[in-house]
Amino acid sequence: MINEVIKKNGIAYGVMIGIASALVTATIYAVDLNLFTAWWMGIIGIAISITISIILLSKTKKELKGIFPFKDAFTTYFIAAVVGILISTSFNIILFNVIDPGAKDTLSDIMVKYTANMMQKFGAPASSINEAIAKMKLTNPYSTMELLKGSVFAMVISAIFGLIFAAFFKSKSIQE
Repeated sequence: MINEVIKKNGIAYGVMIGIASALVTATIYAVDLNLFTAWWMGIIGIAISITISIILLSKTKKELKGIFPFKDAFTTYFIAAVVGILISTSFNIILFNVIDPGAKDTLSDIMVKYTANMMQKFGAPASSINEAIAKMKLTNPYSTMELLKGSVFAMVISAIFGLIFAAFFKSKSIQE
């Protein structure tokens, strides 16, 4: 049985992470679709998630009066991560597949051009660039299926971050 504080905080902060992610996506969408290829936008998104996660784990540990075993710290973080990913993915599916399906095609073209330019900058041969572009045109990263696949990948990465955060935030055992 999951402790109510862990469940409550995990869900509440997961909603915050999901809303923050949706707001970042909506802002990029409204301002300039080319920002989806800007590396620094990814860093901003990660920084927001990490900040909210640190606040979540600190608050939960405090509410549990410092008794925060590794399992509870991981569970708290992972609940928040999964809730945030589900909200963010749902928002992206609705935005790119219901509200503005044309945007996913525009974004796909932007990603192809960005990838080709990056490969050229790194001196990749034309055959490699053409092969990469051909593969990219076969799938669209903003289709419902690809967004769902991406959310599973995000959950795996979140589990890894969860292990790291849990190791850092767990309470020290009495025997140490």
